[in-house]
Amino acid sequence: MDDFVCNKLSEWNLSTLIDRFKDQEIDEDQFYNLDNEDIKELIPKVGPRKIFKRQFKLLKETQTTTATNQETVDSATEVFPSTSEANDTRNMHMDPQEESSQCQSPSAKRKRCNSAAEEYIMRGVKEIMKVVKMKLPNEENTKLNDFLKKEICELETRKREQVGVFGKTGAGKSSLINAIIGEKNLLPSGSVSACTSVVFKVEANNDSSKYEAEIEFIKKEDWKDELWLCKTFLEDDDDVDVDDDDEARAKLTALYRGDWKSKSVEDLMDNKYFKGIHEFLTSNKKTLKCDSAIELREKFVKYISASNEGEDGGRQYWPLVKCVTVRVPGKDLLKQVILVDLPGNGDRNKSRDKMWKKIVGSCSTVWIVADINRAVAEKEAWEILENASSLMGNGGECQRIHFICTKSDNIDDANDQSAGNARDRVLKRNQVAKKKVMAELKRTLGKHFSDDCFQVFTVSCKEFHKRKHLQPDDTEIPKLQDFLQSLNHCPSETKNYVSGAHGILSLIQGARCKEVPHKKMEVCINLKKNMRHELNNLKKTTEKIKRTFQQCLTEGVEESKASCEEQLKRMLHPRRTTGSGFHKTLKYAVGNNGVFKAKKGKRQNNINMTLCSKLTGSIDEEFRMTFPNEGKSGPLKEAIDSFSLDTEGWIKTYPEVKLQLTFLKTEEDKLKIMLNNIILEDKKTVYNSLTETIEENMQKCYEDAVKGKGKGSLEHMRDTLKDHVRDKKNTMFQMAKDNMLEQLDKLMVEILEKLERTLMESIELSLGTDAYPFPDVSSELDMVEKYYRELEGSPNPN
Repeated sequence: MDDFVCNKLSEWNLSTLIDRFKDQEIDEDQFYNLDNEDIKELIPKVGPRKIFKRQFKLLKETQTTTATNQETVDSATEVFPSTSEANDTRNMHMDPQEESSQCQSPSAKRKRCNSAAEEYIMRGVKEIMKVVKMKLPNEENTKLNDFLKKEICELETRKREQVGVFGKTGAGKSSLINAIIGEKNLLPSGSVSACTSVVFKVEANNDSSKYEAEIEFIKKEDWKDELWLCKTFLEDDDDVDVDDDDEARAKLTALYRGDWKSKSVEDLMDNKYFKGIHEFLTSNKKTLKCDSAIELREKFVKYISASNEGEDGGRQYWPLVKCVTVRVPGKDLLKQVILVDLPGNGDRNKSRDKMWKKIVGSCSTVWIVADINRAVAEKEAWEILENASSLMGNGGECQRIHFICTKSDNIDDANDQSAGNARDRVLKRNQVAKKKVMAELKRTLGKHFSDDCFQVFTVSCKEFHKRKHLQPDDTEIPKLQDFLQSLNHCPSETKNYVSGAHGILSLIQGARCKEVPHKKMEVCINLKKNMRHELNNLKKTTEKIKRTFQQCLTEGVEESKASCEEQLKRMLHPRRTTGSGFHKTLKYAVGNNGVFKAKKGKRQNNINMTLCSKLTGSIDEEFRMTFPNEGKSGPLKEAIDSFSLDTEGWIKTYPEVKLQLTFLKTEEDKLKIMLNNIILEDKKTVYNSLTETIEENMQKCYEDAVKGKGKGSLEHMRDTLKDHVRDKKNTMFQMAKDNMLEQLDKLMVEILEKLERTLMESIELSLGTDAYPFPDVSSELDMVEKYYRELEGSPNPN
């Protein structure tokens, strides 16, 4: 028996079996070829045999990662064959996702092949780290041991990408989502969240083969507030019938049928009206599970649709629903992606409105869906973009805006008799539409996003489902699928994971070595000195950024004070609107925290955003350059990226601690990624604090204004708003400025403190700890280092 077998049995705490394996002359090659019968004969006792089989399985899984990168690519090529290798019989059994590969360009196929190769490497390295974590001692909870286990766990963390989907009812959102994910019967066309206020999410079910829907309700107290507001509007003695009543009437009728007209708010909160949804009363989520998409759709549709007759005496529950999350099994396309079907604007219910704003601000991509024949003229689609632009841009993390023109196969033949055959006319019309939409995107959103954030697609679900003669230009649904696939398989994610694993293994192996203590101390002192110098440079950058924003905001405060009364006057006295016609519109706004109801063909107005517009305008350009969503270099990112402990330089001077310094280099790289993610998230709080402060200052004013009743109530509301703004203008804009600068300062302090705290801990644990008898991970380290070099495109050092 060779040393390999002896060492493995010892590592697995099975040293009592060494003699038995020695008697049977089991060497390394024979060890790997053991089958179940051999193992049973060698290890007759059940307990030790189970331990051996578990460890043996993990070891063999780890060994599979030794396949060369070429083998990986070959494997990937088999998974994604070229069009020429696919025959008609195979095409007949493809799902839409598979069939989309028939429309891909060679470069798209190469990308998918490379993605499969990277995924294969990622899987292999994950298995290695799983085995290594099991090797770490459990009985001794040393600080270094706990630190290593935490580091391994943190390798797994990854945020899912959210793709927000906007579009009016009938634009084809549901058909588009069904086609993209390959579930024709999942979303009911024309009956999803666009006709209510419900946020609707579609994601992969990675834990079960069931189709699941999770329904989250608004809070009971929130519904009581909304109920009071709805009844107040509908019972107002103003006999002018305006569109603002429609939503309130629809909600009350859906849930209460005719009872709402004769009963008080307290009566309508009786539990009997909610007996079909006890989860609403207990603040719990309702979960539905089914074996098929169509079965699940029949169950959840009453929670999202205003056109479906519900149970419980014909009641419908959509007015009480905050969010519906549908999880679909077997969808690799959604493995790291969530599609979020969003209502066009926020909601008068505070909890729904808060969720809507949070989700819009968390979408890395936004899809706007509109019928191709009305793509540029569709006011609702462009109003959605304009109203949400600040939430998506400086107040969010949106990096891409895709305008998707649906029904691209529809064309009126009579309009163009000279363009050749029907397909040529469709392609020509689609190209014209693309150019017009792209020009409108740049015009409408140019001040919030760079031009390379925009892309226009023309799709036809009908052509996609025909499949047989599908050509790349017939519909661009396959391109959208490729885009989602690219979000799933991010090359930097694989590289970052493998790099982090390489650093952890370097630290484990380095901790076993007995270096000269004074050398470690010298390196430790030098690194801390470097760190303090680099932190000081970074602090200078953060101070400069704060001074710049302070100057911009000071100008914005003065502009706001000078213009706020005139801005408010224009909102309270709109042109071509009679007083009686404007009464309920304004009453809705003051009852809805300053947000006017968006009517068909008219843009939504927001008193808070209008009053804050000079403040946000004073910083918009500077904010976008300092905190770009697209990951491009800004002054803060440049300062963080240039931060360095110079570990590679110290390796040349102190080769004895190369492994520890390698770990510190990977830790530094990981920390920079983490900081950039923190900045992307926290800068939303910084930017949105301006409008939120104004809204908080206006809250008491709205509460007072909505109390007006009967004759003269319109003027009461106007005067209340005007007087409040006049009295508060000298303080509330300054307060908004101070609040934003405070939030900005918190972010800058967090960056500096996290850098210092994290690197200090890593330096002290890696260089200030005595040698520790960790297991030998040299073979795992060599393997991961090899994969890291392959991902880097670097040759092996030998």
